[in-house]
Amino acid sequence: MGDMVVVRKEGLYCVPGDFYIDPWRPVARAVITHAHGDHARVGHGHYLAATPGIGVLKSRLGDISVDALEYGEKIVHNGVTISLHPAGHVLGSSQVRMECGGEVWVASGDYKVEPDKTCAPFEPVRCDTFITESTFGLPIYRWQPEAQLMEEINAWWRKNAEEGRCSVVFAYSFGKAQRILAGLDPSIGPIVCHGSVEPLNRAYRAEGVDIPPTVLVTDIEKAALRRALVVAPPSASGSTWMKRFGDYSDSFASGWMLLRGARRRRGVDRGFVLSDHADWPGLMSAIKATEAQRVIVTHGSIPTLVRWLCQNGLDASGFETEYGDEEEDESTPPAGAAASKEADA
Repeated sequence: MGDMVVVRKEGLYCVPGDFYIDPWRPVARAVITHAHGDHARVGHGHYLAATPGIGVLKSRLGDISVDALEYGEKIVHNGVTISLHPAGHVLGSSQVRMECGGEVWVASGDYKVEPDKTCAPFEPVRCDTFITESTFGLPIYRWQPEAQLMEEINAWWRKNAEEGRCSVVFAYSFGKAQRILAGLDPSIGPIVCHGSVEPLNRAYRAEGVDIPPTVLVTDIEKAALRRALVVAPPSASGSTWMKRFGDYSDSFASGWMLLRGARRRRGVDRGFVLSDHADWPGLMSAIKATEAQRVIVTHGSIPTLVRWLCQNGLDASGFETEYGDEEEDESTPPAGAAASKEADA
């Protein structure tokens, strides 16, 4: 049998199963790893996704024909046994395990190995071939523990509140925003969410994720904003919507904040290094845990990771994909970051 998964113009294609994984062109059957816009697109005939992510998927794509699969549950399609396993990226994110003719392939989608309170933790899946992302696939990327970072965010917010200044965190509406919200100390002050964030908060709460009470800016007294923390997407920066907060201190939460100059390019007061993707040690540990002898690298630092894996005895190569160009997904670095990555490496 040839390769179980290949790249076609529509996306990653499972040859014996006759279905696509996160396709970027309309197809008849699509298995979706998670609901970020570069992985989940409108126009497919039928969707398959992990049960915890169905609510978010429908909130973003509308009325779609979708089947839900519990983590670890198996189905057989055209002789391929398919199961979905937690990727630890965002709510409902999954890795796709495919077994056919005694061979096992796993497509990771996006993932991180550090657990957080807003989604099921990453589950290593043994396989023969592992298709991995490499968004932060350079050795410079190493994240601090989430608990430590949330202490920094809460301390920053507390100081601003004591000085009567609103705090604004720019974070992607799906995943990053809810992860930050879950770690906030609501005793400091009210928590305000942008209109693009609040519907996703509802989807998370519907899945039992503990997110503190949040309000829209129209539902809060202006005087209370001086102690508030506001969570908004990066696109809100510089918009007229921001004028209602008066004197505020702003920040941006992203893995790219580790880069020298990234905070300056964003023009914010603080940069918080927080990513929903695996850092370099996370990628190494995840790949090792699969026990795969063949690794295919997708979006991100493909050449660096492929070279490292080959030097360490694995059969490694890359897939050219269209992932990572969605504003709501952290895979797109801020302007100029690509050059800085190479300069900082």
